[in-house]
Amino acid sequence: MAKEKLEVIKEADLTNNCPECFNQDMKLSFYQKHKYGRFYHRITGEVSNQIICNKCSSIIYPVKWTDDIERIFDYYQKMTVPEKASIRYTTLFYALILFLISAVAAVVYGYLEGFIQF
Repeated sequence: MAKEKLEVIKEADLTNNCPECFNQDMKLSFYQKHKYGRFYHRITGEVSNQIICNKCSSIIYPVKWTDDIERIFDYYQKMTVPEKASIRYTTLFYALILFLISAVAAVVYGYLEGFIQF
């Protein structure tokens, strides 16, 4: 089963007022989803975000955003460049493919030489 992990693309410190505690110390983070399996490592195009107040440790959801926070969010969202969605195969995948090709070649060779009969 593939494991999913959110990798940080960009983090930014915000000086806007927190809607909960009115402190000016918040952090905006953008994440991209990566999936890790035995045979592959896949980078998805799915990007998520989160704003956390560093003082009260509360997550600021879009419902509570002020106009200033929305403007800053839009600015940083335009600046964020996620990795291209791709898939990379692991060494185990290539070893399995090589083993299967060599097994098929051995069966064909055995059939042509008369060692194996169907």
